[in-house]
Amino acid sequence: MRIFICDDDTSISLLLSQYIQGFFKKNKLACPEILCYTSGEELLSDTTEKDIVFLDIEMPGLSGIYTGRKLKQADNNVIIFIITSYMEYLDEAMQFHVFRYLSKPLDKKRVLRNLKDALLLYNSSVKRIPVETKDRIYTIRSSDIISIEAYDSKSVVYTTDGKYMSVDNIQHWAKKLDMPCFFAPHRSFIVNMEHVSDFGHTTISLCNGRFTAYLARRKYTKFKEAYFLYLESTR
Repeated sequence: MRIFICDDDTSISLLLSQYIQGFFKKNKLACPEILCYTSGEELLSDTTEKDIVFLDIEMPGLSGIYTGRKLKQADNNVIIFIITSYMEYLDEAMQFHVFRYLSKPLDKKRVLRNLKDALLLYNSSVKRIPVETKDRIYTIRSSDIISIEAYDSKSVVYTTDGKYMSVDNIQHWAKKLDMPCFFAPHRSFIVNMEHVSDFGHTTISLCNGRFTAYLARRKYTKFKEAYFLYLESTR
């Protein structure tokens, strides 16, 4: 994971860095790489992958609104925090689906609470997952996984970009995908609720009917509850 802070006020960047480092230390987690920039131009010139970005609105040169739009165009999965004293920019910022809007002066408790939410989102939808096949190992985003189906002692991983014949069994994937958006509706299937189109008492339709998974009747109620909770969490 890589976290970026872009603010022309270096004292804000330093404070945020301290908050972030303290959060990971307190929770006994390895701290990710934190990179700081003072302008939108500098941030956009860095073409490396960005997972979480804290972005100031009012900066010399490119505005945070323009910079944020460019970041989302390059990678729609990037998690963006807008930081500003100017609330009038909220509507524009929401147009490119920022994750949270943090006002200055920064409130430490609010920053850390929202950072925790961002990490949960990252781990449930942006996390990169290795898929080992007979010939190669591929790295894919968890959000791109549509479903996984057991196949003898192996499994088939269906993604938005195609399918992979994994050497690992369905039990391996049940442990690997221990995230709120994944559910095992049947002993032979795991589904990503992000891609669920509709479901009945025995089947689940994904990606507008392109894929189907079995739903055990005894799991129908639990799946329905989990699906509604998932939808509520994404509002």
